Amino acid sequence: MTSSRAVPPAPAVVDRETWLRAREALLAREKAHTREGDAIAAARRRLPMVEVTPISLAGAGGPTPFADIFQGRDQLVVYKHMWHLDKPFEEQCEGCTASIWDFQNAAYLNERGISFAVFAEGPYYQLAPFREFMGYTHPWYSTYGVGDPAYAGGGIIACYLRRDDRFFLTYETTDRGVEAIMASHKLLDMTVYGRQETWESSPEGWPREPTYTRWRRDGRPVPQWTRPGVTPVASAEQPH
Repeated sequence: MTSSRAVPPAPAVVDRETWLRAREALLAREKAHTREGDAIAAARRRLPMVEVTPISLAGAGGPTPFADIFQGRDQLVVYKHMWHLDKPFEEQCEGCTASIWDFQNAAYLNERGISFAVFAEGPYYQLAPFREFMGYTHPWYSTYGVGDPAYAGGGIIACYLRRDDRFFLTYETTDRGVEAIMASHKLLDMTVYGRQETWESSPEGWPREPTYTRWRRDGRPVPQWTRPGVTPVASAEQPH
């Protein structure tokens, strides 16, 4: 049976020697990119830091002093999760869902003396069932009502350092900086069609859709479909 599905164009077919020459030319650029990334990381390690006022945030055990969020370690990496107040699970931020979903275990950070946590903008009584539904293992804390930008905000990765009873913000990302934990998107970048989004530079005829199009399916952020018992949003039965 012949499929009626439109087949997108593909790269030219060449012999392996020709492919290797093209691959090696790209490799030179990739190595330069890696070295530049290393140089940027070195500059990042030399940034000054700013002292922050420690506060308590609501977590699974109630109000939690900032020092306790470090879990006995000297460093803390935080993903700041956006939250749409009073909205159901399927209407929560697909961007934050896509970001945090790819980072499920902080064992290697822990080995380097770094703890990991999620700070989310909603009240904890709304965060807790969402965390359980998604199966997240990281500790979550609420920044609901917190105005200090050292803690507040969403769609950001922030890094902190503890020195005895003093605490410092050493780094935070902006915009696409959260892709540091989005392994799926980095793998997409290695494939022939990439992320298949309109902003990318791709050959003529390559499949493209508006950005974020594939971050949702049937009304839900895509990772929610890994959860047992989920249903399309139009269904009367939904696991809230």
